[in-house]
Amino acid sequence: MSTHSKKNRYPFYIQVFARIWAAWALVLFISTMLIAMVFYLPCFFLQEPLKARWHRRVSRGWMRVFLFLIGCPFKVKGESQFQKGQNYIVVCNHNSLMDVPVSTPFMPQANKTIAKKSFTRVPVFGWIYSFGSVLVDRNNDESRRKSYEAMKQVLQTGLDMVIYPEGTRNKTGNPLKSFYDGAFKLSVDTGKPIIPAILLYTGKVLPADQFFFLLPHHLEMHFLPPVQSANNDAKALKEQVFQQMWQYLESQGNQ
Repeated sequence: MSTHSKKNRYPFYIQVFARIWAAWALVLFISTMLIAMVFYLPCFFLQEPLKARWHRRVSRGWMRVFLFLIGCPFKVKGESQFQKGQNYIVVCNHNSLMDVPVSTPFMPQANKTIAKKSFTRVPVFGWIYSFGSVLVDRNNDESRRKSYEAMKQVLQTGLDMVIYPEGTRNKTGNPLKSFYDGAFKLSVDTGKPIIPAILLYTGKVLPADQFFFLLPHHLEMHFLPPVQSANNDAKALKEQVFQQMWQYLESQGNQ
């Protein structure tokens, strides 16, 4: 499908509504963020893992309110895949900018997310974003090396580490893009199991091929059975998780 046909797959009245709704969502996001920032203030003083736990608690409350007000109720399935006393590397599919604000808050356990350093330049949001993230500049080899060591430290503190192995948003029309090696090498190096997480319908709410466009739609996150790194190398582990997630997305209609 050409870029032109993708951008025009919505009728005119949907295009108009989606941009009005995006403006409404932007106003709500900024106003609720400023209120939430008061509750994030302890993150300036708390140490890990308490900071991540507090950050997740506040983020969950903020996102529940925000998602309700923009008509995007959120449901989680498969939380029982997480065993008490065990932390994980959670790998998520990535279709939309909506994936980032819903992943960290609604994980069953406190976590950090690998995230773009450039987003920290956004006023106020940059602070909130950095509190819950391991930051990386993908164009800098030294930054990538430091972020890898930082992710190991996150896992050592007992937190989960959330990674998008596709790297950037999937615009291919396939269930998944090819995976990078990082999450799987991290699993092998640390011995931490991987839990695949499937985000559904975020691409309907905030499509990657549309500008200033948002539609109300329910959202879901499904957790699949954990995959152990024992007796696996990174390449085999990557292929196993890729197939598991691909097949599940196909079973859900490639949402």
